[in-house]
Amino acid sequence: MGIEIERKFLVKGDGWRSLGSGTIYRQGYITTENKINTVRVRLIGEQGYLTIKGKTTGATRAEFEYPIPKEDALFMLENLCDHPLIEKTRYKIKQGELIWEVDEFMGDNQGLIIAEVELEQENQAVELPNWIGQEVTGNLQYHNSNLVKYPFKKWKDEHR
Repeated sequence: MGIEIERKFLVKGDGWRSLGSGTIYRQGYITTENKINTVRVRLIGEQGYLTIKGKTTGATRAEFEYPIPKEDALFMLENLCDHPLIEKTRYKIKQGELIWEVDEFMGDNQGLIIAEVELEQENQAVELPNWIGQEVTGNLQYHNSNLVKYPFKKWKDEHR
């Protein structure tokens, strides 16, 4: 069984930008009846992926990911997924023994930058780079599946 243990943080400053190169991601979510599990379709370059994730407990959840043909991913993104789609550039940055994934969002989520780090165990010690800000691991508002329904642009508009 696939397990994902992941912590999420807001990113501060630009100190991370020169540390990795970016890849464009397009992803969408197929609505599930229980709204706890997520079904994600993702296109990274020319490769599609279908991912099923279970309920999050702490920083851990079940995760199953399968490669699918690009054409299938494109069809699902346009016809089966909720809109707007998530569009972002992901930067992979090695810091010590860990790989940080920094997501710089575009479209309705432009201005939001989140860093994620996958761990071997939930209580694993993590040295935080100086460009890491507030931890948002348990905050569902920052889950990509929720950014489709309530994009960052709306947060900013409500706080003006």
